[in-house]
Amino acid sequence: MYKFVTDKVYLKESYRICAGMVNQLVQNLKGRGIQARMAVAGSKKRGLVTQNEREAIDYDFNLWIEEAQNIDIWNDPRQLKTTIIESFNEILVRNDWKTCDDSTSVITTKKVQLEKGNKTPFRIDLCIVREDDCGNWYRLIHKKTGNTRSDQYCWEQGISIKDLNSKEKFLKPAHWMKVRETYLVKKNMHLSRQDTDRRSSYNCYIEAINEVYAKVHAGNK
Repeated sequence: MYKFVTDKVYLKESYRICAGMVNQLVQNLKGRGIQARMAVAGSKKRGLVTQNEREAIDYDFNLWIEEAQNIDIWNDPRQLKTTIIESFNEILVRNDWKTCDDSTSVITTKKVQLEKGNKTPFRIDLCIVREDDCGNWYRLIHKKTGNTRSDQYCWEQGISIKDLNSKEKFLKPAHWMKVRETYLVKKNMHLSRQDTDRRSSYNCYIEAINEVYAKVHAGNK
């Protein structure tokens, strides 16, 4: 079962390390002709970091791809993800981390620990995303078949984030506890279903905001 992490000193230091890694990746990608920006995906930014029993804490980041000078990379999701993984591994090895793993919807680092203090392991989950001209967002999905040559890479449209910021403001502070409760319920629901793809913090957060907003908004009519 997931629970909220409350050690603020630990959260600040472990997040600082992870954000530093992703920022280094953004700079490295510039040298490869890929313009990208980092965004915290929900949990840390909004004080919703969770841990499943004694498992590692995942810091979720979105890597927003804005431009690629090489048109072949821009149009080829496989080549784009491969290039990003190569770039990220350069950064990880340089910082004495092990190389990352490629999952269906994210790039995941191996578990690490702080040198001092709280020894709870943590890692980075990095989702590659981009946005179209209409404000829709898409994440890069690697559909594995067991044979790397026949694997498929594609852009899958994400859950609607229309008016997300305005909904957040509407719900704070009066209804924020309900958002936290709903978020935790959704994390544990996806865990119980072993639904590893859908239980990402970003998806759960968007679902929680939309659900609570709809209920409160309907009650105010």
